[in-house]
Amino acid sequence: MESSTKEIDILCVGEVLIDFIGHQEGALINDTRDYHRYVGGSPSNVAMNAARLGLHAALVATVGEDGFGDYILNKLRAANVNVDFIRKIQDTPTTVIFVSRTVDTPDFLPFRYADCHIAENQITVCTLEKTNIFHTSCFALSKEPAQATILKMAEEAFNLGCTLSIDLNYANKLWESQDKALRIIKAYCKFNPLVKISEDDMQRLFGQSLSHDEIFNFFHSEGVGTVCLTLGSEGVKLSQNGQGIINLPALKVNKIQDATGAGDAFWSGFLFAYLNEKPLEQCLKVGLNLAALKLQYVGNFPDDMDLLSKIL
Repeated sequence: MESSTKEIDILCVGEVLIDFIGHQEGALINDTRDYHRYVGGSPSNVAMNAARLGLHAALVATVGEDGFGDYILNKLRAANVNVDFIRKIQDTPTTVIFVSRTVDTPDFLPFRYADCHIAENQITVCTLEKTNIFHTSCFALSKEPAQATILKMAEEAFNLGCTLSIDLNYANKLWESQDKALRIIKAYCKFNPLVKISEDDMQRLFGQSLSHDEIFNFFHSEGVGTVCLTLGSEGVKLSQNGQGIINLPALKVNKIQDATGAGDAFWSGFLFAYLNEKPLEQCLKVGLNLAALKLQYVGNFPDDMDLLSKIL
């Protein structure tokens, strides 16, 4: 990879929003009494984590012309994320999501507004030429006009030699149908992205429990070379098409505070190591280290924490 010759190590494209995470541990949304505010959204989490690991990270996203939009931009700037590609729009508020606080996959209630209004003119060919990794999420692909914009720009990025990446954080409530989601996912997989999935994601996407081999074979058959399947407390499996499987255990965490963002932390660590040309097993280890660290905090990492020293 040419991380030293390009200005943007990772261009994250997709949702940025306000996460209201429940203060009561283990309570469902209908039983949660109060919430704390954080910057959220998978691509924005990855961008913030990557920037704090020393990468040049940029975020392409849309917020409302409101207080939440200002809060998000201030937090991203403080994390050293390039916000030049974020636009603010009037008459459409910033997206907010209410999230339960849990040690497992959290429940969430989305109120989607500005996040899906990503326009083609936010991403130029010149920007893509300066980019190493183009990363997005299944959430971001679930709604127009962001869906069409991201697919078009992903194809341009691929043709320009970018490595593509996606977190397939599929949720039924965000899509018209599973069939539509599968069509869009397959369209993105044509560009051979690095794919991050979880067992929960796949259960929802396929509507049934598939074996790990069946999951890997599905993505390999769609043109994906590297598939990373996170298994929660059981660790992670990575399959390289034709080159076997790497299986690593999760790190022990004495007290899990909240699972929200742990998958994003894992993928941030993985991509950081990948950009630094580490072997895939080492990429997984760095990802697992960062995920274990994230499980110990609610919301974003503390502003004064040196992430790099914590994971290497």
